[in-house]
Amino acid sequence: MFCIEPAKTNDIPLVEKLLDEAFGLDRFEKTAYRLRDGVEQIWDLAFVVRGEEGLLATLQFWPIVVGEGPDRQEALLLGPIAVCDSCRGKGAGRALMVKGLDKAREMGHQRVILVGDEDYYKKVGFSRSLAEGLEMPGPVDKNRLLAHALVPGGMDGVQGMICKSTDIVK
Repeated sequence: MFCIEPAKTNDIPLVEKLLDEAFGLDRFEKTAYRLRDGVEQIWDLAFVVRGEEGLLATLQFWPIVVGEGPDRQEALLLGPIAVCDSCRGKGAGRALMVKGLDKAREMGHQRVILVGDEDYYKKVGFSRSLAEGLEMPGPVDKNRLLAHALVPGGMDGVQGMICKSTDIVK
């Protein structure tokens, strides 16, 4: 059992340290990070796992849009998610994702997109097939672009370029 709590702004230094350890400093160059640049994370969907050793895991969600014009759809970008070395393989990551996805559904969100390993993320409902019509603005391995419908039909007809929410042109 993990103690999952809402993240707070004073967690940012510890979260950044954990993300540096998990992904390295070059993480900011990745396409998914460019979609987060200049965009506020959704704090109601930011969670951490705490233990005696301090902050053990973190999960964040960010607003994005898919497509353009009248066909564009709002979506969430899951990640980054990071778990400290001592907690890996014990279910903390999965527990965080279940909590975050349940809360996103509660808040009325319909779809979530991420870049990651399908074998890991399929445990919580992500699949490559749901992301077939999606594109990212930069280098990304298409086999790692995954989607999850939070509601029945949540990914139906969702296709096109993924953009950060500040790129929305009405």
